[in-house]
Amino acid sequence: MELEVRHLRALCAIADAGSLHRAARQLGVAQPTLSTQLARIEQALGGPLFTRERTGCRPTPLGRTVLGRARPLLADMRTLVREARAAAAGGDSRLRVGSTASRALAGWLRRLRQPGLEPTLQMDVSANALLRRVSEGQLDVAFVHEVEGCPLRVPEGLRLRVLVEREPQFVMLPADHPAATRSVVRLADLADDRWMVDPTVDGEWDGVHRVLRAVGLNPRVLHGDYHTAASLVATGEVVTVCQPSSQSRPDMAVRRLSGDPLGVRLLLAARTRAELDAVYPALEEAYWEAARQSTAYREWLEHAGPRLVPTR
Repeated sequence: MELEVRHLRALCAIADAGSLHRAARQLGVAQPTLSTQLARIEQALGGPLFTRERTGCRPTPLGRTVLGRARPLLADMRTLVREARAAAAGGDSRLRVGSTASRALAGWLRRLRQPGLEPTLQMDVSANALLRRVSEGQLDVAFVHEVEGCPLRVPEGLRLRVLVEREPQFVMLPADHPAATRSVVRLADLADDRWMVDPTVDGEWDGVHRVLRAVGLNPRVLHGDYHTAASLVATGEVVTVCQPSSQSRPDMAVRRLSGDPLGVRLLLAARTRAELDAVYPALEEAYWEAARQSTAYREWLEHAGPRLVPTR
Protein backbone atom coordinates (compact mmCIF):
# COMPACT_ATOMS: atom_id res chain seq x y z
CA MET A 1 0.00 0.00 0.00
CA GLU A 2 1.24 3.48 -0.86
CA LEU A 3 0.63 6.31 1.60
CA GLU A 4 -1.77 9.01 0.45
CA VAL A 5 -2.68 12.42 1.80
CA ARG A 6 -5.86 10.99 3.34
CA HIS A 7 -3.75 8.54 5.35
CA LEU A 8 -1.61 11.35 6.76
CA ARG A 9 -4.73 13.32 7.58
CA ALA A 10 -6.13 10.33 9.47
CA LEU A 11 -2.94 9.93 11.52
CA CYS A 12 -2.97 13.60 12.50
CA ALA A 13 -6.64 13.40 13.43
CA ILE A 14 -6.00 10.42 15.72
CA ALA A 15 -3.06 12.20 17.39
CA ASP A 16 -5.02 15.44 17.90
CA ALA A 17 -8.22 13.76 19.11
CA GLY A 18 -6.39 11.33 21.38
CA SER A 19 -8.69 8.43 20.54
CA LEU A 20 -9.93 6.49 17.53
CA HIS A 21 -13.54 7.16 18.48
CA ARG A 22 -13.19 10.96 18.53
CA ALA A 23 -10.98 10.97 15.43
CA ALA A 24 -13.49 8.87 13.49
CA ARG A 25 -16.27 11.27 14.44
CA GLN A 26 -14.21 14.27 13.30
CA LEU A 27 -13.35 12.57 10.00
CA GLY A 28 -16.93 11.45 9.42
CA VAL A 29 -16.15 7.73 9.21
CA ALA A 30 -17.03 4.69 11.31
CA GLN A 31 -14.55 3.74 14.02
CA PRO A 32 -14.01 0.19 12.63
CA THR A 33 -13.17 1.72 9.26
CA LEU A 34 -10.60 4.03 10.82
CA SER A 35 -9.14 1.16 12.88
CA THR A 36 -8.72 -0.93 9.74
CA GLN A 37 -7.11 1.98 7.93
CA LEU A 38 -4.68 2.58 10.79
CA ALA A 39 -3.70 -1.10 10.83
CA ARG A 40 -2.94 -0.96 7.09
CA ILE A 41 -0.89 2.21 7.51
CA GLU A 42 1.10 0.66 10.38
CA GLN A 43 1.72 -2.45 8.29
CA ALA A 44 2.95 -0.33 5.39
CA LEU A 45 5.32 1.62 7.64
CA GLY A 46 6.60 -1.39 9.52
CA GLY A 47 5.51 -0.75 13.09
CA PRO A 48 2.85 0.55 15.49
CA LEU A 49 2.23 4.30 15.38
CA PHE A 50 0.02 4.51 18.46
CA THR A 51 -0.30 2.70 21.75
CA ARG A 52 -3.89 1.86 22.66
CA GLU A 53 -4.76 2.58 26.28
CA ARG A 54 -7.98 2.80 28.25
CA THR A 55 -7.71 6.58 28.17
CA GLY A 56 -7.10 6.74 24.41
CA CYS A 57 -4.24 6.60 21.89
CA ARG A 58 -0.72 7.95 22.28
CA PRO A 59 1.89 8.18 19.51
CA THR A 60 4.79 5.76 19.74
CA PRO A 61 8.34 7.01 18.96
CA LEU A 62 7.77 5.88 15.37
CA GLY A 63 4.40 7.63 15.40
CA ARG A 64 5.94 10.90 16.56
CA THR A 65 8.51 10.69 13.77
CA VAL A 66 5.83 10.10 11.15
CA LEU A 67 3.59 12.86 12.54
CA GLY A 68 6.51 15.29 12.54
CA ARG A 69 6.88 14.77 8.80
CA ALA A 70 3.17 14.47 8.04
CA ARG A 71 2.06 17.80 9.49
CA PRO A 72 4.26 20.06 7.31
CA LEU A 73 3.39 17.94 4.26
CA LEU A 74 -0.32 18.48 4.90
CA ALA A 75 0.29 22.18 5.47
CA ASP A 76 2.15 22.43 2.17
CA MET A 77 -0.65 20.59 0.40
CA ARG A 78 -3.25 23.00 1.79
CA THR A 79 -1.13 25.96 0.73
CA LEU A 80 -0.74 24.51 -2.76
CA VAL A 81 -4.51 24.08 -3.12
CA ARG A 82 -5.23 27.55 -1.74
CA GLU A 83 -2.73 29.26 -4.03
CA ALA A 84 -3.91 27.27 -7.04
CA ARG A 85 -7.52 28.25 -6.39
CA ALA A 86 -6.51 31.88 -5.96
CA ALA A 87 -4.65 31.79 -9.26
CA ALA A 88 -7.61 30.16 -10.99
CA ALA A 89 -9.88 32.89 -9.61
CA GLY A 90 -7.75 35.57 -11.22
CA GLY A 91 -5.26 36.24 -8.46
CA ASP A 92 -7.65 36.88 -5.59
CA SER A 93 -5.92 35.70 -2.42
CA ARG A 94 -7.52 34.92 0.91
CA LEU A 95 -5.86 35.56 4.24
CA ARG A 96 -7.14 33.01 6.77
CA VAL A 97 -7.37 34.72 10.15
CA GLY A 98 -8.15 32.97 13.43
CA SER A 99 -8.95 34.70 16.70
CA THR A 100 -10.31 34.37 20.17
CA ALA A 101 -12.89 37.01 21.12
CA SER A 102 -11.65 40.58 20.77
CA ARG A 103 -13.19 43.99 20.15
CA ALA A 104 -10.25 44.75 17.88
CA LEU A 105 -11.39 42.24 15.26
CA ALA A 106 -13.67 44.49 13.23
CA GLY A 107 -11.02 47.18 12.85
CA TRP A 108 -8.30 44.63 12.10
CA LEU A 109 -10.28 42.91 9.33
CA ARG A 110 -11.23 46.28 7.86
CA ARG A 111 -7.58 47.32 7.70
CA LEU A 112 -6.47 43.99 6.21
CA ARG A 113 -9.01 44.09 3.40
CA GLN A 114 -7.56 45.44 0.16
CA PRO A 115 -7.80 44.79 -3.58
CA GLY A 116 -6.70 41.23 -4.25
CA LEU A 117 -6.69 40.27 -0.56
CA GLU A 118 -9.82 39.16 1.28
CA PRO A 119 -9.44 38.10 4.93
CA THR A 120 -11.60 35.27 6.22
CA LEU A 121 -12.24 34.73 9.93
CA GLN A 122 -12.44 31.63 12.11
CA MET A 123 -13.35 32.23 15.75
CA ASP A 124 -12.65 29.78 18.56
CA VAL A 125 -12.74 30.05 22.34
CA SER A 126 -9.67 27.80 22.49
CA ALA A 127 -6.39 29.61 21.83
CA ASN A 128 -4.59 26.25 21.76
CA ALA A 129 -6.87 25.00 18.98
CA LEU A 130 -6.19 28.11 16.90
CA LEU A 131 -2.43 27.79 17.36
CA ARG A 132 -2.63 24.18 16.24
CA ARG A 133 -4.55 25.17 13.11
CA VAL A 134 -1.90 27.74 12.22
CA SER A 135 0.82 25.11 12.71
CA GLU A 136 -1.04 22.67 10.45
CA GLY A 137 -1.61 25.25 7.71
CA GLN A 138 -5.36 25.56 8.21
CA LEU A 139 -4.94 29.23 9.21
CA ASP A 140 -2.36 31.81 8.18
CA VAL A 141 -2.36 33.86 11.40
CA ALA A 142 -4.10 33.74 14.76
CA PHE A 143 -4.68 36.42 17.39
CA VAL A 144 -5.00 34.77 20.80
CA HIS A 145 -4.81 35.52 24.50
CA GLU A 146 -2.87 33.61 27.15
CA VAL A 147 -4.32 33.74 30.67
CA GLU A 148 -1.74 34.59 33.30
CA GLY A 149 -0.49 31.44 35.02
CA CYS A 150 -1.89 29.15 32.30
CA PRO A 151 0.71 28.88 29.49
CA LEU A 152 -0.52 27.99 26.03
CA ARG A 153 0.75 24.92 24.20
CA VAL A 154 2.64 26.56 21.33
CA PRO A 155 3.44 24.09 18.53
CA GLU A 156 7.07 23.85 17.52
CA GLY A 157 8.01 26.13 14.66
CA LEU A 158 5.37 28.83 15.20
CA ARG A 159 6.48 32.46 15.30
CA LEU A 160 4.92 34.69 17.95
CA ARG A 161 4.73 38.44 18.43
CA VAL A 162 3.47 40.01 21.64
CA LEU A 163 0.87 42.72 21.15
CA VAL A 164 0.31 43.38 24.87
CA GLU A 165 2.50 41.81 27.54
CA ARG A 166 -0.15 42.07 30.25
CA GLU A 167 -3.67 43.28 29.57
CA PRO A 168 -5.60 43.69 32.84
CA GLN A 169 -8.96 42.00 33.03
CA PHE A 170 -11.87 44.06 34.32
CA VAL A 171 -15.19 43.06 35.82
CA MET A 172 -18.67 43.45 34.36
CA LEU A 173 -21.48 43.91 36.89
CA PRO A 174 -25.09 45.09 36.91
CA ALA A 175 -25.45 48.85 36.65
CA ASP A 176 -27.40 48.98 39.92
CA HIS A 177 -24.81 46.93 41.83
CA PRO A 178 -23.57 48.87 44.89
CA ALA A 179 -19.95 48.46 43.72
CA ALA A 180 -20.78 50.06 40.36
CA THR A 181 -20.78 53.48 41.98
CA ARG A 182 -16.97 53.26 42.21
CA SER A 183 -14.48 53.32 39.36
CA VAL A 184 -12.35 50.61 41.02
CA VAL A 185 -13.96 47.50 42.51
CA ARG A 186 -12.45 45.20 45.12
CA LEU A 187 -13.02 41.47 44.82
CA ALA A 188 -14.30 41.55 48.40
CA ASP A 189 -17.12 43.81 47.19
CA LEU A 190 -18.32 40.88 45.03
CA ALA A 191 -18.12 38.17 47.68
CA ASP A 192 -21.87 37.56 47.74
CA ASP A 193 -22.34 37.53 43.97
CA ARG A 194 -22.66 34.63 41.58
CA TRP A 195 -19.90 34.55 38.97
CA MET A 196 -20.11 33.27 35.42
CA VAL A 197 -17.08 31.70 33.77
CA ASP A 198 -16.67 30.05 30.37
CA PRO A 199 -14.83 26.77 31.11
CA THR A 200 -14.17 26.16 27.41
CA VAL A 201 -11.83 29.17 27.22
CA ASP A 202 -8.29 27.90 27.73
CA GLY A 203 -7.10 28.94 31.18
CA GLU A 204 -10.06 31.16 32.09
CA TRP A 205 -11.53 29.07 34.90
CA ASP A 206 -8.10 28.31 36.37
CA GLY A 207 -7.12 31.97 36.27
CA VAL A 208 -10.34 33.29 37.81
CA HIS A 209 -10.38 30.54 40.45
CA ARG A 210 -6.79 31.30 41.43
CA VAL A 211 -7.52 35.02 41.83
CA LEU A 212 -10.67 34.45 43.90
CA ARG A 213 -8.99 31.85 46.09
CA ALA A 214 -6.08 34.23 46.75
CA VAL A 215 -8.45 36.61 48.56
CA GLY A 216 -10.35 33.86 50.34
CA LEU A 217 -13.45 33.85 48.13
CA ASN A 218 -15.34 30.73 47.06
CA PRO A 219 -18.39 32.14 45.26
CA ARG A 220 -21.16 30.30 43.47
CA VAL A 221 -20.13 29.82 39.83
CA LEU A 222 -22.26 29.38 36.71
CA HIS A 223 -20.82 28.24 33.40
CA GLY A 224 -21.67 29.99 30.16
CA ASP A 225 -20.28 31.84 27.16
CA TYR A 226 -19.62 35.58 26.78
CA HIS A 227 -23.04 36.40 25.33
CA THR A 228 -24.92 34.50 28.04
CA ALA A 229 -22.78 36.14 30.71
CA ALA A 230 -23.57 39.62 29.39
CA SER A 231 -27.29 38.86 29.33
CA LEU A 232 -27.26 37.60 32.92
CA VAL A 233 -25.17 40.52 34.13
CA ALA A 234 -27.73 42.89 32.64
CA THR A 235 -30.53 41.20 34.58
CA GLY A 236 -28.56 41.19 37.83
CA GLU A 237 -27.95 37.44 37.98
CA VAL A 238 -24.14 37.31 37.82
CA VAL A 239 -20.89 39.23 37.59
CA THR A 240 -18.11 38.19 35.24
CA VAL A 241 -14.55 38.95 34.24
CA CYS A 242 -14.33 40.84 30.95
CA GLN A 243 -11.84 42.40 28.58
CA PRO A 244 -10.98 45.99 29.49
CA SER A 245 -12.10 47.18 26.06
CA SER A 246 -15.67 46.12 26.91
CA GLN A 247 -17.99 49.08 27.14
CA SER A 248 -20.50 49.94 29.83
CA ARG A 249 -24.22 50.08 28.95
CA PRO A 250 -27.24 51.49 30.75
CA ASP A 251 -27.89 48.07 32.29
CA MET A 252 -24.30 47.02 33.04
CA ALA A 253 -21.06 48.59 34.21
CA VAL A 254 -17.46 47.73 33.33
CA ARG A 255 -15.06 48.48 36.16
CA ARG A 256 -11.39 48.00 36.94
CA LEU A 257 -10.50 45.44 39.62
CA SER A 258 -8.41 46.80 42.46
CA GLY A 259 -4.77 45.77 42.06
CA ASP A 260 -5.35 44.32 38.59
CA PRO A 261 -5.17 40.75 39.93
CA LEU A 262 -5.80 38.98 36.63
CA GLY A 263 -4.07 39.62 33.32
CA VAL A 264 -3.68 38.06 29.89
CA ARG A 265 -0.94 38.24 27.29
CA LEU A 266 -2.08 39.06 23.76
CA LEU A 267 -0.22 37.21 21.03
CA LEU A 268 -0.15 37.05 17.25
CA ALA A 269 0.99 33.72 15.77
CA ALA A 270 2.07 32.69 12.28
CA ARG A 271 4.39 30.18 10.66
CA THR A 272 6.81 32.78 9.32
CA ARG A 273 8.18 36.14 10.38
CA ALA A 274 7.05 37.62 7.07
CA GLU A 275 3.43 36.66 7.76
CA LEU A 276 3.61 38.34 11.17
CA ASP A 277 5.14 41.50 9.73
CA ALA A 278 2.40 41.69 7.08
CA VAL A 279 -0.54 41.80 9.50
CA TYR A 280 0.81 43.03 12.84
CA PRO A 281 0.69 46.81 12.18
CA ALA A 282 -3.01 46.63 11.28
CA LEU A 283 -3.76 44.61 14.42
CA GLU A 284 -1.82 47.00 16.65
CA GLU A 285 -3.66 50.00 15.25
CA ALA A 286 -7.05 48.31 15.54
CA TYR A 287 -6.41 47.20 19.12
CA TRP A 288 -5.57 50.66 20.42
CA GLU A 289 -8.50 52.12 18.54
CA ALA A 290 -10.85 49.70 20.32
CA ALA A 291 -9.08 50.20 23.66
CA ARG A 292 -9.63 53.93 23.69
CA GLN A 293 -13.34 53.56 22.93
CA SER A 294 -13.82 52.09 26.42
CA THR A 295 -14.05 54.77 29.10
CA ALA A 296 -12.80 52.47 31.88
CA TYR A 297 -9.84 51.22 29.84
CA ARG A 298 -8.97 54.69 28.58
CA GLU A 299 -8.79 55.97 32.14
CA TRP A 300 -6.64 53.02 33.14
CA LEU A 301 -4.31 53.62 30.19
CA GLU A 302 -3.77 57.23 31.19
CA HIS A 303 -2.17 56.02 34.42
CA ALA A 304 -0.69 52.62 33.57
CA GLY A 305 -0.45 52.52 29.77
CA PRO A 306 3.35 52.29 29.45
CA ARG A 307 3.30 48.95 31.26
CA LEU A 308 1.35 47.48 28.35
CA VAL A 309 3.93 48.11 25.66
CA PRO A 310 5.83 44.88 24.85
CA THR A 311 9.59 44.84 24.55
CA ARG A 312 10.62 44.01 21.00
